[in-house]
Amino acid sequence: MARTAPIEELRRAIDRLPAQTRRAMLDGVRAGEIVVGAYADRDGGECPMLAAHRRGARTETVRFARAWDGFGRRAGRGPRRATPRELRILTRLLEASSASEQGEVDLAAAITEHRAARARHACENESDGFGEIRVRVGWNWLLSPRRCEELQRAVERAGAPFG
Repeated sequence: MARTAPIEELRRAIDRLPAQTRRAMLDGVRAGEIVVGAYADRDGGECPMLAAHRRGARTETVRFARAWDGFGRRAGRGPRRATPRELRILTRLLEASSASEQGEVDLAAAITEHRAARARHACENESDGFGEIRVRVGWNWLLSPRRCEELQRAVERAGAPFG
């Protein structure tokens, strides 16, 4: 049986939290010093679950604690401050979970927006002045256009603004 990635375990644990707990945790993550590997540290840092608890969410879940410590690779090693990257990921997972519960996620629009951003990136990185697209991996959905102008028209036909 394949082992699940730590970030996926964290996402699943977040999705299982009550909405009130996710909102309180998000407030706590934005406002406080967050730690990995313990409920709290001696310098005032707290785990996301304690941050939520202190903001009114009285949920207790071992699953989240294990997922958070597993994601931060701290199981049994003692506390440390969460890195900015870990906090960004946690914040985005909490926001995404809350948004999907409220029905705010439009996957088709997100995919179209992502494709437009990749197209802009490809055109911005051209160096020969002719608009040739140097990287073609993943562009099969656009039928491999040869120039940035063609790419721009194809993206706009797909329903996303190019610029």
